Amino acid sequence: MHVRKLTGGLAAVLAVTFSLLSGQAVAAPDPVADHTAAARVLTYDASGSAEFRTAVDRGAAIWNESVDAVELQPAASGQRANIRVLADNGWPRAQTTSLGNGTVYIGRQAVDQGYNTIRISAHELGHILGLPDRKPGPCSSLMSGSSAGTACTNPYPNAAEQAEVEGNFGGELTRTAGAVPVGVLIVD
Repeated sequence: MHVRKLTGGLAAVLAVTFSLLSGQAVAAPDPVADHTAAARVLTYDASGSAEFRTAVDRGAAIWNESVDAVELQPAASGQRANIRVLADNGWPRAQTTSLGNGTVYIGRQAVDQGYNTIRISAHELGHILGLPDRKPGPCSSLMSGSSAGTACTNPYPNAAEQAEVEGNFGGELTRTAGAVPVGVLIVD
């Protein structure tokens, strides 16, 4: 898992403030050095994902391995989840309600056509994390979705997709606007 990062400037300000309060002068930390901070935790409820539960859990784990600013965790029993994941007979899609919130549908139609369930899960979770479709696109782009073809099984976001999610959730102290509009159904 990536190391969670905090801007060096904030850490330097805190170090100087505490050193002034204690009466001792100390050197401020290097603002370029890595500092750890907590990721924004988003919970997901995959209880309605039927036979795709393992693929959904793996898709969430892939995002957790790929980015620092956000972490996807299964919702605790009785907890309201940020993301609801359902299986149905249609085409995979995501309904966003706000950045980090919405419903993902793992559609059996794409699975029946030969598309990889883990790639579908990671792709649809990418929409909830603020990423748009990038079609047509190569297999190396997770958000190219179905345009990469059924032979493509790559479930990992590329560096640009990772950076975009980091910017959506981890920016300095504020988030930049996400590329996916809120309240829009994204059908892949």
